[in-house]
Amino acid sequence: MKMSSKTDFDNSSFDIEDIISNNENEFEKKAKQERQLAEQQIFPKNFVRKKIEQQKKEIVGYDIPGIQTVFMKTFGCSHNTSDSEYMAGQLASYGYSVTENFENADIYIINSCTVKNPSQDAFFNLLDNARATGKPVVVAGCVPQGQPSHPKLEKVSIIGVQQINRVVEVVEETLKGNTVRFVARSKNLKPALDLPKIRRNPFIEIIPINLGCLNNCTYCKTKHARGQLLSYPIKEIANRVNNVIKEGVLEIRITSEDTGAYGRDIGTNLPELLRALAQLIPDGVMLRVGMTNPPYILEHLDEICEILNHERVYSFLHVPIQSGSDQVLRDMAREYTSADFCRVVETLQAKVPGVTIATDIICGFPTETANDFEQTLNLVKKYQFPILNISQFYPRPGTPAARMKRVPTSEVKQRSRELTKLFDSYQPFNHLVGTRQRVWITEYATDGVKLVGHTKSFIQVLIDPNEAEIGTNAIVDIISATKFSVFAKVVPGTCVKAKNLMEAQKIDTTINLRKENLRSQTEACECSEEEQEEIDNDDSNHNHNHNQTNSDCCSNNSDCCSNNSSIVVQIIHLQQKILIVHRVIVKFNQKKIQLVKEKSKRK
Repeated sequence: MKMSSKTDFDNSSFDIEDIISNNENEFEKKAKQERQLAEQQIFPKNFVRKKIEQQKKEIVGYDIPGIQTVFMKTFGCSHNTSDSEYMAGQLASYGYSVTENFENADIYIINSCTVKNPSQDAFFNLLDNARATGKPVVVAGCVPQGQPSHPKLEKVSIIGVQQINRVVEVVEETLKGNTVRFVARSKNLKPALDLPKIRRNPFIEIIPINLGCLNNCTYCKTKHARGQLLSYPIKEIANRVNNVIKEGVLEIRITSEDTGAYGRDIGTNLPELLRALAQLIPDGVMLRVGMTNPPYILEHLDEICEILNHERVYSFLHVPIQSGSDQVLRDMAREYTSADFCRVVETLQAKVPGVTIATDIICGFPTETANDFEQTLNLVKKYQFPILNISQFYPRPGTPAARMKRVPTSEVKQRSRELTKLFDSYQPFNHLVGTRQRVWITEYATDGVKLVGHTKSFIQVLIDPNEAEIGTNAIVDIISATKFSVFAKVVPGTCVKAKNLMEAQKIDTTINLRKENLRSQTEACECSEEEQEEIDNDDSNHNHNHNQTNSDCCSNNSDCCSNNSSIVVQIIHLQQKILIVHRVIVKFNQKKIQLVKEKSKRK
């Protein structure tokens, strides 16, 4: 029998150890293949995800900053929401794509909340899921700011609450495999209000008017993260309001850890700010004041009432009481009494017709007795708050209340259920049925179909989308009421779009027309050197052509375009330049790929 050359041992030396070694290698190879096959069958998602990640990394230019997709998730208050919107805006301005799709992300940014255990637990659960993918992770918000050395935060990058303006730097370094931590705080360190921003709702702008607060509540962890009061100047806030109005925003919400304390560190106060902002807001746009604690609003109660009566300010205020017992309020270090709170409520109700007052209550604070809780119940029975945020006490690490002897958990839950039952026993909006109201429509309901508007008193109104359009205000007839909202029918012919929104949409239309023209021109050519030279021709010629085009597009809207044509031209010119750079990068990558292929063929 003739042996093949591969198994012919006549001209080669060998021994039994070589044969065994070769057999072991074959066995290991086969075992590895079977193991990989099993992984594909048992963990298909992980296998596919790792495969895709590997393929992405092999793409030439994939590691260039600004082309990755960033997942963002926000927990907590409206201040956190605003911070996330600012971070998303900065990332998008550098070319990153921002997504809410967990699977499609190349890097994760999770903005956390430390107010309660459930919100922090939800943050840590998502963090664990993100780390399990093997992709880079960045955390932001109050949890890492308050506890940067927490064991669960090892080997993840951190953006402090005062340094969200550095998010692009953090993301770029994290994508390179570095761990970056910016958690320093300073009196002079606060993010500018004019940073790029992507609003979750294009009609609603959330503006933080200050960072931190003046309180030292014994149960609160947020103070550890946000720090002492740091107010923005009125001029800076006013500039932001002016800019967002031009962008077509219809609702401005000012927010902070305590709006009532605004300005005490810079020699001004909340009424002065609100009066300045009310003068800037045009018809069709509304201002909503955020949460204020009783001690500070008491100093300006009559002025606040006057402002809440302004036609373009919602008659709404969020004033937390936390407990109806003075003893518990002292143990919480809240710096006011139940009587102080009642004075605030009764003054608002007397001087602001139809005012909506929201409040918060903590059930089961460590020193709360059955009698203390009974006083809280009596307070709710007396005022029947239409919005009541009920929370069980959670000991937050590092706070004085966490060291106090706790009320049994079963008792805390029982008190929470009892208060919830009381809240459910009354209908706060039945008196509106049969009335006619003006509403500002800025949102979609959770069903994704109905429109959501708000009355002057900031009561939620659900509207049939066939009767109105989002981004308008209308007169409606209230036809029914539920615990949390009312249903209404639009009075025909009363739906009006705000002037600032119409002007913003005209500008958007002009820019989109130019983008379409630019895109069609780009797709029609391969960008030869001659064509690139033509695009780069002298600026004056370029500007003249685009100004002429803008005047053609906006002949019917000359007022709008005359004020904004120079901005539009600058934007279009910048877009041209970006496209040229993009084409250069693409050509470079194509050449690089070609060289790699040729090199592999030679091998």
